[in-house]
Amino acid sequence: MNPLLSHLQPYPFERLRQLFAGVTPPAAYSPISLGMGEPRHPTPQFIKDALSNNLGGLAAYPATAGEPRLREAFTQWLNKRYALTLDPGTQVLPVNGSREALFAFAQTVIDPSHGQPLVVCPNPFYQIYEGAALLAGAQPYYAASDPARNFAVNWDAVPDSVWQRTQLLFVCSPGNPTGAVMPLGEWKKLFELSDRYGFVIASDECYSEIYFRDEPPLGGLQAADKLGRSDYRNLISFTSLSKRSNVPGMRSGFVAGDAALIKAFLLYRTYHGSAMSPIVQAASIAAWGDEKHVVENRTLYRKKFAQVTPLLAGVMEVALPDAGFYLWAKVPDALGMTDAEFARALLAQYNVTVLPGSYLAREAQGSNPGAQRVRMALVAEAEECVEAALRIVQFIQSRTAPQ
Repeated sequence: MNPLLSHLQPYPFERLRQLFAGVTPPAAYSPISLGMGEPRHPTPQFIKDALSNNLGGLAAYPATAGEPRLREAFTQWLNKRYALTLDPGTQVLPVNGSREALFAFAQTVIDPSHGQPLVVCPNPFYQIYEGAALLAGAQPYYAASDPARNFAVNWDAVPDSVWQRTQLLFVCSPGNPTGAVMPLGEWKKLFELSDRYGFVIASDECYSEIYFRDEPPLGGLQAADKLGRSDYRNLISFTSLSKRSNVPGMRSGFVAGDAALIKAFLLYRTYHGSAMSPIVQAASIAAWGDEKHVVENRTLYRKKFAQVTPLLAGVMEVALPDAGFYLWAKVPDALGMTDAEFARALLAQYNVTVLPGSYLAREAQGSNPGAQRVRMALVAEAEECVEAALRIVQFIQSRTAPQ
């Protein structure tokens, strides 16, 4: 067996299952889960129709590079969303969801024979970054988020000795779990570091279409273009339909950026067997070509966050994120509980599931930046999310009220 597999840590939801072992939630309360970031709004009918109306392509093997019409759909969307002009033949590739692509990209980029390679990632973070680094023969380095800056990553705290060994940097903007969006100044800083030390930047942007302000989040390719880096050197962005179009089960997204990296990634994917089904390609073309359903989806999230955030803010330290569909809330000090204890007691008393923030981070530089936080995914219908918030308020008040 590959000995590197032994370095992988249990996934957060496996740890959550272990945490909840032996808990019997009260039957008087219907179960409400805010734990998993899985979209639960209905899939638009036109996407389902595109799937069922394109079953004729099953008798042929699909090309790993995707159909030309699909790649053109990617570049047309990038042009509408970010005012960018990319070559559909050399600067984009279909992927079977961003999770698969993020993992595979690290296997393409990392050279384990060159020194002791590092992969820098935010902390807290999406655990695929860590697993991808370890199985590629690199070590992860965790760059902590700063609560004083709306949980933006403190890149300045990463020492030069780390950047010198870095081969890949994972950026997540909008962030999971914090919802922080990187401004242009931070992108400029990272591009300068990439030029100086030669590392590749993988920009995970799967939450880019769920936001709460008038201006949409800045994307990595967009930032590069604004800074005169229209060749997108050493930069690849990862985009997905899962959250944007409520189709996580379709496993569809794309990568875009540096043509040289795209060429190498295509070679890896050809051997890995990562071609997208022709049925999914057809449905993806339909989804990327429509924005009406995206606006409607975003409106649903905005209404939920507008209802839920003020309720929780009365008893917890929590604020509207820049983007994404998570609330990143602090466990009140008055409870005297860890984030894991909070999650277990909340389930036991009110049948509401939240994810301990410490499960989404690692102990690094003397602390776990996810500790004493919980992540709440507002993915259910508004009524259910509001009910969950009311139960959380009751839970906190019942344990902090004067006796």
